[in-house]
Amino acid sequence: MAAQRRPALIQRYEGLPIIIVFVLLLALFMYMAPQVFLQPFIYTTFASTLPPLMLLAVGLTFVIGAGEIDLSFPAVISFSGFVFAVLFKEYDLGWLAVIAALASGVLVGFVNGIIIAKIGIPSFIATLGTQFFWFGMATVLSGGQSYALRGVDESSVWQWIVGRPFAGSETAWVAQIPIQALWTLLIVVFLWFILNRHRFGEHVLFIGDSNQVSRVVGIDVDREKIKIFTLMGALASIAAIMLTLENKNFFGNQGQGYLLTAIASVLIGGTSIFGGRATIVGTVFGSIIILMIEPALVAAGLTGAWVRTVQGLVFLISIIFYLYMDEPQRRTGFLARMGLRREFGGRSADRSGAPGKTPGPPHP
Repeated sequence: MAAQRRPALIQRYEGLPIIIVFVLLLALFMYMAPQVFLQPFIYTTFASTLPPLMLLAVGLTFVIGAGEIDLSFPAVISFSGFVFAVLFKEYDLGWLAVIAALASGVLVGFVNGIIIAKIGIPSFIATLGTQFFWFGMATVLSGGQSYALRGVDESSVWQWIVGRPFAGSETAWVAQIPIQALWTLLIVVFLWFILNRHRFGEHVLFIGDSNQVSRVVGIDVDREKIKIFTLMGALASIAAIMLTLENKNFFGNQGQGYLLTAIASVLIGGTSIFGGRATIVGTVFGSIIILMIEPALVAAGLTGAWVRTVQGLVFLISIIFYLYMDEPQRRTGFLARMGLRREFGGRSADRSGAPGKTPGPPHP
C-alpha cells in the first residue's frame, strides 16, 4: 500500500496564504511610506477603527461558510446604533442602552433566520429586503437626525467598551491603545473555537456543503440557520455600539460603508463563497488588509481615486493566490481546462480536476 501523502506546508496552517499576502503588503507599505508604517501610531489607529469591520467579517464567515449571505448588517449598525444613542442620550439609561442595542441586533438577526429557514425565502432576497426595512426604521425613528454624544467619554460605558486603559502611560502611542481591540480579540478567539472545536461550527460547514445531506445525518438545518443569522445580528449590534461610542456620535448611514469591505475581507481570507469551508484566521488578516490599503496609498502620495482600484487588485490577487496554493484539485482542474495538463499526485488530472486513472482492460 502506498504511503499517504502529507499535505503541503501551506495547507497545514489555517490562513497561511493570506498571512503571506499580508506580510508582503506590509513590507511594501513600509518601503513606500516608512514615515507612517514604521511608526507605532498608525497601528494604534488601526486598533480603534478595525474592531467593527472585524466583528462583521467574522460573523459573515459563519454565514458564508453555511452557504448563505447577509446583506442586512449595515442596517443593523444603523438601527442598533440609533437605539443605543437615543436611550443613552435622551433617557440617560447607560448600560441599559447597551443591552437594548444588543437586543435589537439579536432581534433583527433572529427575524432574518426565521424568514430564511422557516418561510424559505433565499437569504440574498430576504436580507436585501430587511436591509431596506431597518434602514428605513432607523431613519423614520431618528427623523434623519444625528445624535452627538457629548461627554460620553466620562461614562463607564465608554471607558469599558472603547476606553483607553493605558491613558496614564508616558509613552504616547501606548496611551492610545483602545480597549475595544481587546474585546474584539476575545470575541474572535472564542468564535474560532466555536467554528473549529464545537458541534455548532461543524454543523455550519456541513450545511454549507449540502442542506440535504445535513438533514440526512440528523442536523436541524432550520434551527442552525436561525442561530447563524442571530449571531450575525448580535455581532453587528456590538459593532454599532463600538462605532457610535468611538465616534461619540450617531448618524443614520454609519453602517453603509461596511457591506462590500466585510464581504471582501471574508472572501480574501479564503472562506468559500459556495459554503462548506470557512477560516476565521483568514478573515482576520483579510480585514486588516482591506483596512490598511487606503491609508497606505494616501501615505504613499497616491490620490483617493486609486483606493478602490488597488482594493480590487488585491482582492483578485489574493483569491487567485489562495486558489493556487491551498486548493491543488481546483488548480489542476483549471490547468486541465486550459489545455495545460500537469501531473497531480503522480496521476494526470481530467477536466473536472479529479485525479485520472489509466483505463485498464475491460472486465470479463
